[in-house]
Amino acid sequence: MKRWKRVFCVVLALVFVSGVASRYQTTAFASELTNDSIKQMEAEIDKAKEQKKALQSGLTDVKELKKELEESRTSLSNYVAQMDANLVAVQTKIDELKTLITEKEGEIAEKTQELEEAIEVQQNQYNAMKSRIKFMYEKGDNLSLELIFSSKSFGEMLNKAEYIESLSAYDRKMLDEYVEYAEYVALCKEGLEEEKGVLDEAKAAAQAEEDALNELITAKEQEISQVSTDIASKEQAIKDYEAEIAAENETIKALEAAVAEERKKLAAEQGRKYDGGMFTWPAPSYTRISDDYGYRIHPTLGVQQFHNGVDMAAPGGSPILAAYDGKVVAADYNSTMGNYIMIDHGDNLYTIYMHASALYVSKGTEVSKGDKIAAVGTTGRSTGNHLHFSVRLNGSYVNPWSYLKS
Repeated sequence: MKRWKRVFCVVLALVFVSGVASRYQTTAFASELTNDSIKQMEAEIDKAKEQKKALQSGLTDVKELKKELEESRTSLSNYVAQMDANLVAVQTKIDELKTLITEKEGEIAEKTQELEEAIEVQQNQYNAMKSRIKFMYEKGDNLSLELIFSSKSFGEMLNKAEYIESLSAYDRKMLDEYVEYAEYVALCKEGLEEEKGVLDEAKAAAQAEEDALNELITAKEQEISQVSTDIASKEQAIKDYEAEIAAENETIKALEAAVAEERKKLAAEQGRKYDGGMFTWPAPSYTRISDDYGYRIHPTLGVQQFHNGVDMAAPGGSPILAAYDGKVVAADYNSTMGNYIMIDHGDNLYTIYMHASALYVSKGTEVSKGDKIAAVGTTGRSTGNHLHFSVRLNGSYVNPWSYLKS
């Protein structure tokens, strides 16, 4: 009698399962949860913890960088070149952190939904178990006896006993799944908290790198200004500046000459032709024109100098666009221009983009109007994030406004 009582306690699993089976089927994952799912979640939690550690230990040491720069400085040009390399490295870190932040925000949204679904399944399991326990309490042993004694033959009774055993095994499986799911829900919660921790750490690291970048930019500005003001009557500084501009112009002219030579090699001058269209604005995130084309008082030398382009103040890392269709004839670094790009638009018309923090195209690349070619920065002889945009026609600088607006 005791054996049948024990066996039939499990018969109730059939009643329980038949009543709640549809609830289990509403979420396919409920029947698919395995140890692999739990192990995968545990691995994701460990990965998130490692990401937090890496973010905490990978911050830029500004003091150490500045110390190294002071120790290795031999000239202003050397100092600027080394500082620019550091600025580019920090800006790259910032871009990577921003990408990580975007990824984590997406992953958190997915994990939040996953957790909500897991909690719903767990609640359904819990409610079903309560219903079952209530049913068992109310029916007691009567139902088991009725089932057994209603058998019309010994064979039928054996079949029912076998059926009861099957139900018992299924019941144990459901109980195991409930335990596993409870563990999985706990892991989902832990995983979500770890991902939020990575996101918070990434945001803090991004802000720290922004602060480091600004500190390095300020140090560079101060150094450039100090060198200019330290020289008696600034005569040497002016000569040095003019020499740098002359060297910059020689670089540009050499590039133009190389393009001209290349064109000569093309049969019947089947080279690029400029169709006269207006340029797109090359720095869409600009906040103001910090320096216009033409003669101006130089910001650090304090004397009148010719400014061969338009300076568009914009946030570091913001996009620089190709002003018009063309071919990249230079994508390089120069201590005066910093990271720069030069594009041939045909008919001896060129655009030049200076002081970038990053270059996204290389020499020989064909670009279309509006393509992202670089990121705004303050490399070279620059005192703040901006794009220096120049236009050259037939070997001379011309006013960019003639091409930027009608």
